[in-house]
Amino acid sequence: MSGLMTILIALIVIAAVGWAFRFAGQKLTNNAPRFRDMPYAVSFGYALGAAVLVWAVWTYVKAQFLLPEAEANKYFYFVIAIHGFILFAVLAWLFRVLGRAVGTDGTRKLFRQMPLTASFGVLVILVYAFMAVFAGFLAPHGQEEIFELANVVPGGNPALGGNPDFPLGTDQIGRDILSRLIYGAQNTVGIAFVTTLIAFFVGGSLGFLAATLRGWVDQFLSRLVDVLMAIPALIFALLLITVASAWVTGTGLTIAMVLIMALIDSTRVFRLARAVGMNIVVMDYIEAAKLRGEKLSYIVFREILPNATAPLLAEFGLRFCFVFLTISSLSFLGVGIQPPLADWGTMVKDMSSFINYAAFAPQVSAAPLLAAGAIALLTVAVNFVVDWMLHRSSGLKE
Repeated sequence: MSGLMTILIALIVIAAVGWAFRFAGQKLTNNAPRFRDMPYAVSFGYALGAAVLVWAVWTYVKAQFLLPEAEANKYFYFVIAIHGFILFAVLAWLFRVLGRAVGTDGTRKLFRQMPLTASFGVLVILVYAFMAVFAGFLAPHGQEEIFELANVVPGGNPALGGNPDFPLGTDQIGRDILSRLIYGAQNTVGIAFVTTLIAFFVGGSLGFLAATLRGWVDQFLSRLVDVLMAIPALIFALLLITVASAWVTGTGLTIAMVLIMALIDSTRVFRLARAVGMNIVVMDYIEAAKLRGEKLSYIVFREILPNATAPLLAEFGLRFCFVFLTISSLSFLGVGIQPPLADWGTMVKDMSSFINYAAFAPQVSAAPLLAAGAIALLTVAVNFVVDWMLHRSSGLKE
């Protein structure tokens, strides 16, 4: 009850500070439009943000310098989050500064228009892509290599159960977590990217085809998509993969999962491509192309597709996130990417028991959170970039 009362009193104080902030701003600036037209919800948001910032700084200082090590240990993840936030913010800012100074006129202009969140997203995506492509050179060990030292604690500190040879520790059977995280970028992200490409090729082509031909082709494809979309995607994927597992195993099951996920996700792409295509096929240049006797493939890929690029690119980012998270979920359930391939969803599942040690040994419980953090970081980064792309394609200006 005391905790609830503390939160209530804090909200009342923040509300009063928000009102005082707006009132003082109106008086000190002679009712300037910025403060005169400011809704109370905005001033409350400023006060709440300032309160959270003060609390975060005080908690960080307390955990780092004031509390004894035993008590400060419970703020382990908070301190790591603050360090990570500062590091990524600085790297994103430096990346944007570099992009504004180096490159072609087009890329420099793009970086000048880019907000810091989009810069962070692009940087993370490039880092993940680099790790995925060069995983074999970057990983210190193989993804299947097993060592005698099992359950090594992340951090590399021997006093806490770590080992400098394994900076992120090892799992229950002695595989290096750092190496498996790097190979996970190649497997999880790479497979999700290929799945999304297949889904966009199939769904986009059929969507544009339905929009161009109309008639019974449009009706047949649309009703088929309606039936497929009526089934929840994860349940449908589990059902089809379970059926496929009766015929194929190992790598074959992974390929089957890619095709199944591409088929399921292509229905969403079909809907968007058809809707965008319907608005384009009525344009005069499409009619001119038909009168010139152009083939259907030319109209779809040379006339409709270039004019539908902006919404499709934004949707590609969103679809990639959904496919990426779904594949991780399937791997967590044991029916996704199959061993011996390293996969982040499988890593979270295999090391989930370590989370039980979070209360008294947070370094031990960090092992499964590394893979979960890799999934979350990429998802947030892609969404930042997609939001920026949607903003640019909408024509809205600050």
